[in-house]
Amino acid sequence: MISSGRTLLYASCAILYASYAHAHAHHNVTEIDESVPIDGIIYLHGGLQTFLWGISFPIGMVLGLSKSKYHVPLQSINTVLCFVGMYFGHHHGGRQYPETVHGLMAKIITWVLVTQVGLGIFLKLHILEKTVRPWIVPFHSFIGKVFPILGWTQMLFGVVTALGYCRGGHLGQCAAHYIMGSAFIGYAAIMVIMLQVGHKWLERTGRSQEMLDSSVIMVWGIINTFTEHHGGPWTHKDMQHTMMGVLWWAGGMLGIWLSRNGKRSFVPAVIIIMTGWGMSAHEQALMISSKIHGLFGYALIAAGTLRLIEVCFVLNDKPTPPGTVRIFQHLPPYLLTLGGTLFMSATDEELRNADGMGIDHVSYALFDFSLSFLLYLIITFLVTLYTTSGKNAELNKELDQSNAEERGYSKLEQNGHAAANEDDDDGPEAYELAERESDSDEGRKVRGGDEIDWMHNGHDEPGRSGGVRL
Repeated sequence: MISSGRTLLYASCAILYASYAHAHAHHNVTEIDESVPIDGIIYLHGGLQTFLWGISFPIGMVLGLSKSKYHVPLQSINTVLCFVGMYFGHHHGGRQYPETVHGLMAKIITWVLVTQVGLGIFLKLHILEKTVRPWIVPFHSFIGKVFPILGWTQMLFGVVTALGYCRGGHLGQCAAHYIMGSAFIGYAAIMVIMLQVGHKWLERTGRSQEMLDSSVIMVWGIINTFTEHHGGPWTHKDMQHTMMGVLWWAGGMLGIWLSRNGKRSFVPAVIIIMTGWGMSAHEQALMISSKIHGLFGYALIAAGTLRLIEVCFVLNDKPTPPGTVRIFQHLPPYLLTLGGTLFMSATDEELRNADGMGIDHVSYALFDFSLSFLLYLIITFLVTLYTTSGKNAELNKELDQSNAEERGYSKLEQNGHAAANEDDDDGPEAYELAERESDSDEGRKVRGGDEIDWMHNGHDEPGRSGGVRL
């Protein structure tokens, strides 16, 4: 049963939000006055919420997926801190903001969060387990899995709101850059997940990674083909973006065909290479913009090339063997993360602002490189946490023991008896090489010659130690 104190804690958070959320009228502001500096409370609000939704909430989600006992305590703390962060966002001085998509998203996230907390409390009560609980469990799990996407979206909305970007005629370009950049980073996250924990699902369903990749590329290409031109005369950018969509759905169809029956395919990697080439040749008005777009294209070209080498030569057209991820296999998803980061930071407003501040493309790109490292760190940490926490930690422990025994290692005996406590944390020192029974005492051929027994076996002559065979 959940403690009454925890229930009171959740209820207090909901009341806290209700007491101020509706009273905040955004100060009747209609335009952002960029001459007014941003208040320190806004920085505190942004820093706290970025930590919660970018790191801490995803960690809690992973602990929930692995059935860890730390899931509920961590998410309880995160919920409290989240409402504290919301309070800061509504009680600040300095620059004021009108109603924005960031504020609208905050309201949606609030009710999603309250719903998730309520579902969690219901599950902890362990009531109606035969009737209602079977419906609540998958719904609670689904909302939890959506948290990283909601948090990522809201963080982007927060940045563009604070800086006054993506308003008026810039909205379309912002949406294109942020959606596509996020898609590349999301693709990288999926690649890491499938690389480390998805092999069983692929084997069970009889699919290859390229079948999934090609399907998504085809659907995205169809959408892109019919959404890039918004009326009026066709521009070079309209034609390039539309033809990029045609490339994706045409290549995606080929990839689906070649990837049938669980076969690997070269097509998704080649599409990424072609997309990178197109982006690297995308002419821009500012030099810094052309340079950053060029780096984005080069990152995609490198990612596609290395993915092609991985599938065709490192893995020899086979799936990744369980538990044998090579360092080389981290390069394609990292480069996709880098490409997504570069593209999201390459809107006209962002680069004009950087150019106006005297920032050159090298400094700007180095910042993007650093950010991509942090993003890939979070992705790989979360996936590794899933494999080493909760129920998966116990499964790995049993698997390690089983593998050790299969390789000829047995449990050390204590005072002539095997260790009775199976719950002890057994390290490598708890195993010793087991003696192998020989089928015959006769010499065996070793490299064309007889096996030599340099010392007699202890069973033949009492008092002598066991022989060493070479």
